[in-house]
Amino acid sequence: MLRRQFTRLLGAGAAATALPSLIGSAQAADPLKVGFIYLGPVGDFGWTYQHDIARQTAVSHFGDKIKTTFVENVPEGPDSEKVLNDLANSGHKLIFATSFGYMNYVLNSAKKHPNVFYEHATGYKRAANISSYNIRFYQARYVQGIIAGKLSKAGLAGYVGSIPVPEVVQGLNAFMLGMRSVNPKAKMKFVLINSWYDPPKEGDAAKALIDQGCDIITQHTDSPAPLQAAASRGVKGFGQSTDMAKFAPGTQLSASTDIWAPYYIKRIQDVMAGSWKSTDTWNGFAEGTLQMSPFTNMPDDVAAMAKAAVADISSGKNKIFVGPLLDQTGATKIPAGVVMDDGALNGMQWLVQGIEGKLG
Repeated sequence: MLRRQFTRLLGAGAAATALPSLIGSAQAADPLKVGFIYLGPVGDFGWTYQHDIARQTAVSHFGDKIKTTFVENVPEGPDSEKVLNDLANSGHKLIFATSFGYMNYVLNSAKKHPNVFYEHATGYKRAANISSYNIRFYQARYVQGIIAGKLSKAGLAGYVGSIPVPEVVQGLNAFMLGMRSVNPKAKMKFVLINSWYDPPKEGDAAKALIDQGCDIITQHTDSPAPLQAAASRGVKGFGQSTDMAKFAPGTQLSASTDIWAPYYIKRIQDVMAGSWKSTDTWNGFAEGTLQMSPFTNMPDDVAAMAKAAVADISSGKNKIFVGPLLDQTGATKIPAGVVMDDGALNGMQWLVQGIEGKLG
């Protein structure tokens, strides 16, 4: 582990041993130790930043009843299991692992520490002491697509993607469906950078898409780099995970914003109350876990259309993935009137008509 990460862990453990002479009721009052592991830096101003905002909100909510530790820049590999084990071994009773690629390492750590509760973001494997939680990010992509469909003069949008897991594929398809709901001839190009966070690659991908004629840019990566690259070319775009308007005040149209704090507060409270159970949570607009930042740099009628779409998705009126849905070859994937269930969505590995390019 990086030295600064190890120092944080030591610091978190110090509070539990500072007053060894206290016993009985004083021990019962010890704060609950909660750990967080992050894929990127807390200053990425996107995915990890938003998770850490939620951690800070939980600290403000519970005060001295909890003590939190976070470890940033943890790669999705064996190192993550070491960090998880270090947190568990240093007294953390609840651990939030905030990236998809930690999944199998969470399973391994949870087997070694059956009395520790694990929460895994965006994963799908669970156990008695592992819960999974996620946001229906694709709902915001659909709204973005509507805006892009109305504003793109070329009828061609560009999408900077990360890794072709179902979560990302859902977003690609939802954006395209949103575009075609207002412009049936709209098309989209995409670039996958095979990383969640790599600002230089993210920015270069956005520029490459603009060079290919895309006049609206969106992203499913973790930094503001695509939005900034688009702004440098005078191209409008969307932020990701966090309201990124300060990085492109004249060109950001909106941003899909992840609101993790209510979930973190609830799960911490569950541990404190002794009521924590393994669950699978997948919320979106309706629950307030997903929000759109203000609609800016667009005509009022387009903003009104976007707000109406958010309302329809929230109410369940618009379920987005409803047949007939055709893939890139024109083959029917979802028959007319059929709504894709969550199982099908979480296995999605095909692209809808209008998207140019292949997943792999």
